[in-house]
Amino acid sequence: MKNPIGNLNKIFDSRIRMGVMSILLMNEEVSFNDLKQLLELTDGNLASHLINLEENGFIKVHKGFIGRKTNTTYSITKAGEKAFKEHIEALESMIKGVSKG
Repeated sequence: MKNPIGNLNKIFDSRIRMGVMSILLMNEEVSFNDLKQLLELTDGNLASHLINLEENGFIKVHKGFIGRKTNTTYSITKAGEKAFKEHIEALESMIKGVSKG
């Protein structure tokens, strides 16, 4: 039997990054403020996790304007979707493997 722990992605160890990816997986595009509210985070805390996900190619940042106000939204990339789904599958395998004992 293959060890599912090897398929876990270290980047998703953080509950905040797990939350961001879960939200983006279910929504085409989400604004910074919506993510902040949904996850109940400060600007700085959320921003650092978003930068990490962006640098790893898992999310895309879209900067625009609504009227004169800046509007930043985020979406999941194909690579991000694949990596996150593989991480979730590894978690499920690990849980099923443990519960068979």
